[in-house]
Formats: sequence, C-alpha cells, structure tokens
Amino acid sequence: MPNIHHHKILILDFGSQYTQLIARRIREIGVYCELAPCDVSSHFIENFDPSGIILSGGPDSVNDEKSARAPNIVFDLEVPILGICYGMQTMAVQLGGDATSAEKAEFGFAQIRARNQSKLLTGINDKINTDGHGLLDVWMSHGIEVTKLPPGFELIASSENCPIAGFANQDKNYYGLQFHPEVTHTKQGVKILERFIADICECEKRWTTDNIIKDLLQNIKSQVGEQKVLLGLSGGVDSSVVAILLQKAIGDQLTCVFVDNGLLRLNEGDEVMDTFSQNLGVKVIRANAQQFFYDHLKNESDPELKRKIIGNAFIDIFNREAKKLKDVNFLAQGTIYPDVIESAGAASGKAKVIKSHHNVGGLPEDLQFDLVEPLKELFKDEVREIGIKLGLPKQMLFRHPFPGPGLGVRILGPVKEEFAEILRRADNIFMEELINHKLYDKVDQAFAVFLPIKSVGVTGDERRYDYVIALRVVETIDFMTARWARLPFDFLDHVSNRIMNEISRVSRVVYDISGKPPSTIEWE
Repeated sequence: MPNIHHHKILILDFGSQYTQLIARRIREIGVYCELAPCDVSSHFIENFDPSGIILSGGPDSVNDEKSARAPNIVFDLEVPILGICYGMQTMAVQLGGDATSAEKAEFGFAQIRARNQSKLLTGINDKINTDGHGLLDVWMSHGIEVTKLPPGFELIASSENCPIAGFANQDKNYYGLQFHPEVTHTKQGVKILERFIADICECEKRWTTDNIIKDLLQNIKSQVGEQKVLLGLSGGVDSSVVAILLQKAIGDQLTCVFVDNGLLRLNEGDEVMDTFSQNLGVKVIRANAQQFFYDHLKNESDPELKRKIIGNAFIDIFNREAKKLKDVNFLAQGTIYPDVIESAGAASGKAKVIKSHHNVGGLPEDLQFDLVEPLKELFKDEVREIGIKLGLPKQMLFRHPFPGPGLGVRILGPVKEEFAEILRRADNIFMEELINHKLYDKVDQAFAVFLPIKSVGVTGDERRYDYVIALRVVETIDFMTARWARLPFDFLDHVSNRIMNEISRVSRVVYDISGKPPSTIEWE
C-alpha cells in the first residue's frame, strides 16, 4: 500500500483568513499537507521533511519591525517555496528585496499578465491579449507590495496597479504571488497550485479517499489490536464516520454510548439507533438522560454557562455508562483537523475565543483511556467523502451543522422540556418545507430559535398570548462570514402559517436578517 504521507506540503500560517483554503485545495489536488504557525520551531520543520513549503498571507505589514518572518530554515532546506500575498512580501524582504506601501491598495478582482515564461504560470491563462500575452483573472487583497526583487529573482507577473505581482528564482524553485490562488475568485488558482505541487515539488497524488480509508483502517487495527474501544456517538457527521470506520476495522470490539439529552431534533434519537444498531450492526447503548439535562439547565440563562452545564452533564452520563463496561482500554473521539488547528491556535495565544466551541467538552482524565482519533488529520469535506464511501446515508452526512449542545443554545434563556418540544416541532416543520421546496441544499445552514418572550395574537375570535419562533437561514462559503438567505416571501409565509397553525403555543414567527459579522450564525 502506498505511503499517503510520503510526499507532503507544509503551509506556514501568517494569519490569513484563507489559510485553511490553501490546505483544502492542496488535498483536493491529491497531496497531503499540514498547517503550522509561522513561528513554529526549526526542529519541527526539519522533522516534517516537506516536499515543498507554502507561506500564507496575513494581516501584518511587512515593514513593521514586529511583523512575522519565515523561519530561516525554510530557505536552508532546498525545497520549493511558494509565498502568497504576505508570504511573498516577507520572502522578498528576507532574501534581500524590498516591499513598501502600495500606491493603490487592491482588494478584489484584478487582471495580471504573465511574464518571462516561468515554470509556475506558463500556459495557464484565462485569455490572451492582442500581443499574445497570457492574462489571468485573479483575486487581490493587499495594501503592501514588493518594490524591489531579491537578487537572483525575476518578474513573472504584473498588473496595472501592481508592477511586481509575481516573482521567481527558478534555479531554487522559489516563487511568490501577490494574488490568492486558493480562492475561487482566482479562476485558474487550482491549476496554479497543482503546477507548483505536482510539477515543481514533484509530489505524487496519493491522497485519495480510497487510500485514506485503507490507511485509517490499518492504523486503527495497529493501534487497538484485540482490545476494546468505547465511542460517544452523537449522530453527527464526525462521530458517525468514526463509528463506521471502527466497526469495519475491529467489529464487535467497539461499543458506542449514545446520550439522548432531550436537546436533539425531532425523532433524532430513534433515527440514530435505527441507522447504527439496526442497519449497520454497531453495538450502541442508549442512555436516556433527558430529565437529567433539563434539571441541570432549568435556572440558567447565560449561554456560556449553559454550554458548560451541557458538556459536564454529558461527561457525567457518559462516565456512568463507561464504568458499567469491562476491560475497555481505548476511547474514540471524532476530532477533526480544524479542531486540532483551533486548539493549537488557542494554546499559542493566536486564536481569539468568540464563544466556547459548539462541541461538548473533553472527558475527565480519570477515565484513563488511550485515545483513538482516526479523523484528526481530515477536513470536514474529506470526512463526508469517507462516510459516503463507507455507506452512511447522504442525508445524515450532508445535514446542516448542528451545535454540540443541541437545542440548548437555540432556546434563549433557561431550557425547559416544554420549550424544547415546541422548538423541535417548529424546526421540523421548517426543515420539511425547505426540503419539499428544494431549498435545503441551496442554503448552508437553516434552523429555528425559541424566544422566551410572549406576543399577542388572535386565534379565531380569541386573544392568544404565546411564544415567538425565529427562523434563521444563511449562505456562506466558510462559515467565517455569512449573509442571510433571501428566501421567497411566499415560502416564508407558508412556513409561518404551518408553525402557528400546528403548534398552539406559538403566536408569532419572525425571520432573522442579520449577517455575520456583526452577528454570529447561532443566536447563542
């Protein structure tokens, strides 16, 4: 079996909002890569043994004395380097060139002309001008630009506003691009990255879904051997894919615990049990702990404290079930690569916490299990591809995101069983109609929110004074920014009428038209 990690790219992150996109594009090309902070140790870089290095963009001004720099070892390893935006600028400064404030900052679309037949750009273009020069439509986002080439470098691209939009030292395979090839707005961006990865770095395309699955199954078997594994199964994408991988690798050595916290969507608990226990033959213990969670949440309104209560209650129930089992040595978790990146950022002080992560908290150390985290190298889209290949239902894998604390953070204020039942039914009506009107897959996240306020309404000839439901639907590429979805008014009217007619405790339905930023996608 081929070593899927043999050829690999290291991306040094200077803080760009697009850095994870670079990694995803490289993996889509078929090559493994990892992200590391730009100030990572020389020892780490040397041990990683990259086939090539990419320096990302970032918010710093390269002229600032305190601005970030690439570790010097990057230029000592004699591997190809691609600097993008800030990565190009720091490359220029560190190798003897110069960069200063641009006469005209560029944010948005630009057209560049390729020059001097570089290995990186030759033959890649969107159009050719009357003089026979290749032109590329690209995405720029910079206020600083390279003004002097380092010794040994030549110009490979320019635009009307940016005389040095790309440079290269082709003897050393060092390249810099002022534009962002990783974003979809740069039409030939994937081709440019593929040219760098496959041709210049000479990486073989071994990072495929089939190879990843074979590698994961082999690693699980090697790590676990004949011992038993426990998994907290939530029914979400990550834990579901872990469950099916473990089932295939070690069969009945796996036991799953599904904690029904009373904060799930309508019929979700039964669906999880049917999918895994009945259809896939996975051993699942269902812990019906609805009242335990309601009791702990009944007097708490603060969203951060609710998250902690839900996380701790989950740990208590899971711990209780785990202690009933004999001879379990391993605990499996659905940690994915963005979780690892986020944790590393938090540990280094480079990540700012807006709110606690939606996933429930870590388990106590006194459980004394060894961890099995099969997905910790994978992005969510890769996890979904594996799930499809292994036969999990598409509707489960491509469902809109659902927070770890569940409806607990979609019920504003204290959580009560009555409120959860109202919200569950309202949300289910909303999902049904989105699917019926073929809108569900056209938006990126949709859900209902329970507001703990009452509003006057009229039913027949009688006054009605009951609760308010808010509907939230967003369109987004990366969930870092989002705009509210412009759903048809007739559709919203239909959903609103159904909710108020079918749920007697709802007297008003409102539609959330807040973007992110300044709002977050979830209400809490």
